[in-house]
Amino acid sequence: MSSKRAPFYQRRHKHFDQSYRNIQTRYLLQEYAARKTHEQKSDISEERRIRFAASLADVEEELRSARLLAREQLDRVTIQRMVEEQMALERYSIEESISRAPEILVRLRSHTVWEKMSVRLYFTVQGFPTPVVQWYKNEELISPASEPGKYSIESKYGVHMLEIHRANFDDTATYTAVATNVHGQVSTNAAVVVRRFRGDEEPYPGGILPINLPLPSEVCFTHIDVQFLERFGVTFGMEGETVTLKCALLITPDLTRLRPRAEWYRDDVLIKDSKWTKMYFGEGQAALSFTHLNKDDEGLYTLRIITKGGVTEYSAFMFVRDADALIAGAPGAPMDVKCYDANRDYVIVTWKPPNTASESPVIGYFVDRCEVGTENWVQCNDAPVKICKYPVTGLFEGRSYTFRVRAVNKSGISRPSRVSEAVAALDPVDLDRLQTVHLDGGREIVIYQDDIEGDVQIPGPPTNVHASETSKTYVVLSWEPPVPRGKEPLMYFIEKSVVGSGSWQRDNAQVAVRSPRYAVFDLAEGKSYIFRVLSANKHGISEPSEITPPIQAQETIGVPSAPGRVLATRNTKTSVVVQWDKPKHEEDLFGYYIDTSVVGTNHWEPCNHKPIKYNRFVVHGLTTGENYIFRVKAANAVGVSENSQESESITVQAALTCPSHPYGITLLNCDGHSMTLGWKLPKFSGGSPVLGYYIDKREAHHHNWHEVNSSPLKERIYTVEDLTENSFYEFKVAATNLAGIGLPSDPSEHFMCKAWTMPEPGPAYDLTFCEVRNTSLVLLWKAPVYSGNSPVTGYFVDYKEVDSEEWTTANEKQISHCYVEVNDLHEGKTYVFKVRAVNKAGIGKSSDISEPVLVEARPGTKEITADVDEEGNIYLAFDCPEVTEASEFTWCKSYEEITDLDKFNVETTGENSKLYLKNPDKMDLGTYSVAVSDTDGISSSFKMDEKELERLMTLSNDIKNPTIPLKSELAYEMFDKGEVRFWVQAESLSPNASFRFVINDKEVANSDHHRIKCDYSKGIIEMQMDQFTIENEGTYTVQIEDGNAKNQSSLVLIGDAFKAVLAEAELQRKEYLRKQGPHFLEYLYWEVTEDCEVLLICKVANTKKETFFKWYKDGSGLEVQELPDLQKGVCQLTIPRLSKKNQGDYKATVSDDRGQDVTTLDISGKVFDDIILAMSRVIGKSASPLKVHCTPEGIRLQCFLKYYADEMKANWYQKESKVSSSEKMRIGGSEEVAWLQLCEPTEKDRGKYTFEIFDGKESHKRMLDLSGQGRTLNILYCSVFGNPDPEVVWLWNDKKFELNEHYLVAMEHGNVSSFTIKGVSSEDSGKYSINVKNKYGGETVDVTVSVYKHGEEMPDIKPSQVAKPRIIPPPAQATAPPEKAKTTSTAEKSSRK
Repeated sequence: MSSKRAPFYQRRHKHFDQSYRNIQTRYLLQEYAARKTHEQKSDISEERRIRFAASLADVEEELRSARLLAREQLDRVTIQRMVEEQMALERYSIEESISRAPEILVRLRSHTVWEKMSVRLYFTVQGFPTPVVQWYKNEELISPASEPGKYSIESKYGVHMLEIHRANFDDTATYTAVATNVHGQVSTNAAVVVRRFRGDEEPYPGGILPINLPLPSEVCFTHIDVQFLERFGVTFGMEGETVTLKCALLITPDLTRLRPRAEWYRDDVLIKDSKWTKMYFGEGQAALSFTHLNKDDEGLYTLRIITKGGVTEYSAFMFVRDADALIAGAPGAPMDVKCYDANRDYVIVTWKPPNTASESPVIGYFVDRCEVGTENWVQCNDAPVKICKYPVTGLFEGRSYTFRVRAVNKSGISRPSRVSEAVAALDPVDLDRLQTVHLDGGREIVIYQDDIEGDVQIPGPPTNVHASETSKTYVVLSWEPPVPRGKEPLMYFIEKSVVGSGSWQRDNAQVAVRSPRYAVFDLAEGKSYIFRVLSANKHGISEPSEITPPIQAQETIGVPSAPGRVLATRNTKTSVVVQWDKPKHEEDLFGYYIDTSVVGTNHWEPCNHKPIKYNRFVVHGLTTGENYIFRVKAANAVGVSENSQESESITVQAALTCPSHPYGITLLNCDGHSMTLGWKLPKFSGGSPVLGYYIDKREAHHHNWHEVNSSPLKERIYTVEDLTENSFYEFKVAATNLAGIGLPSDPSEHFMCKAWTMPEPGPAYDLTFCEVRNTSLVLLWKAPVYSGNSPVTGYFVDYKEVDSEEWTTANEKQISHCYVEVNDLHEGKTYVFKVRAVNKAGIGKSSDISEPVLVEARPGTKEITADVDEEGNIYLAFDCPEVTEASEFTWCKSYEEITDLDKFNVETTGENSKLYLKNPDKMDLGTYSVAVSDTDGISSSFKMDEKELERLMTLSNDIKNPTIPLKSELAYEMFDKGEVRFWVQAESLSPNASFRFVINDKEVANSDHHRIKCDYSKGIIEMQMDQFTIENEGTYTVQIEDGNAKNQSSLVLIGDAFKAVLAEAELQRKEYLRKQGPHFLEYLYWEVTEDCEVLLICKVANTKKETFFKWYKDGSGLEVQELPDLQKGVCQLTIPRLSKKNQGDYKATVSDDRGQDVTTLDISGKVFDDIILAMSRVIGKSASPLKVHCTPEGIRLQCFLKYYADEMKANWYQKESKVSSSEKMRIGGSEEVAWLQLCEPTEKDRGKYTFEIFDGKESHKRMLDLSGQGRTLNILYCSVFGNPDPEVVWLWNDKKFELNEHYLVAMEHGNVSSFTIKGVSSEDSGKYSINVKNKYGGETVDVTVSVYKHGEEMPDIKPSQVAKPRIIPPPAQATAPPEKAKTTSTAEKSSRK
């Protein structure tokens, strides 16, 4: 077992390594080896065995060590992973517990320094996650990159430092540090005052120079002071324009021998005089002029004035947008065209892609060249090259060229780029082949390497053949010339071969290459090639060079991925700072393009027209108060990436700052222990609403201020408690907003803490002005807090000009409300005001004098307007372009804020605010006003009188009520060809009426596909569509406007409704095509005649003599006796007696050379049942009454029909019970009769019998009563026949009897004679005979009828007793008869009473 400690996860298990398992073997080997050392070594086999055992032991020891090492490494990795997981868990728990918003521990301190000194601002902030700190100067974001060398920003352990190097007078400002994390934001600010040296001021702060060191009486200038008096700002230009950037300078002292040097930089690259730029410096100004702007000139321009004592610089950005495209939609021109790797006949041209914010993407580029000294531009590539790099070949050695590039998209070709610098087609290696030989006397001899190489005939092969550049469309091969190369000019031939093909193809067979560079085009995508190069001169061609490794035409870099999250933050009133996350792979990037769009327009405009390198950019030229969104894309030589995600929308406003200080602190009341103070709003809120106020106090002649409130006050009035009576106090107030706490106000005057006991009221306070116009204004104030010993009853307002001593009272009589309009003021004069409150005791203390106000209307002053919107709602509207994000519109009635939401509704959008009057009436008369905060007093008023209110209400009623009455709503009509007509009809339309059709919220114009017209006289507006397809699903609306009256009607064709219309339209189109040839006017249908025959009928049209008609059943043709007459248009097939065997699929066809039409009818299932029901209806109506027929089996009830089939719904009923066929009662029938057979009838078979036929709608019934009303009904009948028809005579007891209601005789079906006795009695007993005869003879049949009373015993009567007829001889004169009269049976008798 190993002596080392087992890993922690193996301590509870007994794991043993190989050394333990083989311990016995090891002991034996060691013992054997020790014993053999004392024995003789003559035995060679024993020595080999010992060596083998020793080697085996060594292997085992190495194996054991390796396993121990592996186990230790595994333990170490496992423990490390567990520790990392535990640390991650603890880190997450700690971060969750310590997460909090930023908190400033040490705030910024203000500084006052001399010019040219450095100043450092420090503050300490804590929070988790670590806050991000941004520095602002007078609300503008500070970026060290914007003014290189000016600022240094450091952050260590929560301490943040901003250092301003060589501060100048322009650095005097308020500096703000804003710390932000996901939980919140805090800020702190400080003032930096930079003092300029004057003769009576010390040049350095105390402490830097020794106090006892006297200052020189005259200043010795050790350096030159440079000040920018006028500076160029952010500049916007367009390609082709001429622009000059200039600064006015003050140089002190202005010494001729020590003049400073001016240098201009673009993006930190020094600019030199060229044909594009001209520089001027002198006479107190520095200027940079551009003779012809291009996008290449866009960038950050810096002017640096360099003196012996240092550098003074200023920077600003210049934007250069694309010139108007020659073709609408064409892209902007490429830029930054450069050439490199030039050789005898070859050069590589590169450029940067344009920004296509609203145009379609660039699909390629054309490269043009021009020989220097000419103006002949030649296009180098036939097809657009997709990447921003192209190898140009075919140059002439020794000539110089310039290049330009044009971009291409689907709309057209752009303007050409700025031309590149000239490049010469020369081999740079030629200079290396020159050698200089130095001779005595300073002479030199220059010789070529060719001269000392000797006589070389055929050159050697090139060396080091390799691909110096690859892309999808070409491969650039480079190589080194052969050594030695000889004196003769060299040419090169390039050969290529597909890997594995074994064949070589010369690529430049037509043109010889003179440069050791060559671009191979026309390579198959996805295939690998190998290359070799041959050198040649006039003596011959060398051997091929070594073959290159396999090379494939592919891009080494791809299109960059889109940048990450885009964040836009405020900067100034016309600019925004845009920052974004760099893409994952940012290698070989040219830079980034930024686009912007006004929210809601979806119209994108480029912010920069030349790629920028860094991931932060200040977008200038934006509209204050407008909402923008931004997106970014990256660009490299392959192309431009996808757009990043859009940023959150941002309103262009200045960055947040602390509010200005409040002012006008007034004492409103005092009770001897507390004072009530009031103050006025800060003039500027800092871009964010004021959140509250902080008050500090101190007693007179004390130096330390004491905090009154720890939490901000929401109101501008506060009572300070715990004061000392008869002591003097002064106060100051500071306002706070999201950016932090602003500067405190100036200390108030000294207020004495003495109780007020006077009977008159205290002072009014918070005097403010609104609606300042050229000769008037409105003064507002608040009522006194201290009212005296009686309520305040009114006010007097006094005013005077600032320079005057005389006060004028504005109102002769006291006014009860807290506002007054002061008129008849002098335009352009400045006035001050005060207010005095009055009660029963008299006039109280006047208010503090207001701040001076200039009586002059602000330029562009707007007033409240009253109008009615499209829906007829009355509103008052006010526009304020100067509105900020912190501004609020306050609407008042009689200068009191409106809070009644049941009567009014305020809607504010951006710089527009509207006050809507709900259900206006006379109670709404009065003066309405609006004031906009954070705008330096913008306000207006409007007087709503009865006349104005009546006008607005009339206009509202006219807008709400007028509509165009419609006779019919929007409907559709289908025409033969599948055309659909949509139409609507109004009661009346004037000739000036307008209308439009809208389909799915998109207006449809009159065209060939949508023919729209209007009949003004009838008020009909219609739209006819030639073809109605599945794409036409949706909502159809017609909108009509006639003067102020409007109306619209819609038709929704969606889902099933649309499917029905579409099916109808398609059916009409098919019908139209079908009817162009012979066709069925009416498809196959069936009818049932009165004779119960079934007719299959169809109607044809558009036939001619050659038209052929054919009947089919189940696919087989039917032969009919007579072909139908197609000219009559009706074809029919008769089925005489319909039964199940007639079921099948019937088809009729009509055809000729114009086409064929088919109609089918499946007579089975429901159709067959319907036909049977129709036949049942005919049969049921014509069925005969029930008849009784005596048969040998018993009585048969019969109903004679025109046709009877088993499929008919026929039923028999006895009394109310349905009869089912059985041995006792059998149901049956034939084609003309239906019967019910009563076998051996008994007393139980008496009753009413009903035969019913149901035709699907109603039942047809025939009934017969066999009850006889208590008596048996006797029917005697006999079937007779003969030719001619015999005479039938009935006899009773061999005598004729008179027929009456008691005795009835009838002949049924022509051959059945029946004899009926109604109400039989015992007197009717006797012999009944029937005598039938004709001229050839006859027969007589006798039947005995016995009638018994109830209770009398009757003899057994055998059924089926048939009387035998007696022959009646024919008369003597008769000849041999064809057929004498006969009887087939004897009438049965029923003799039960």
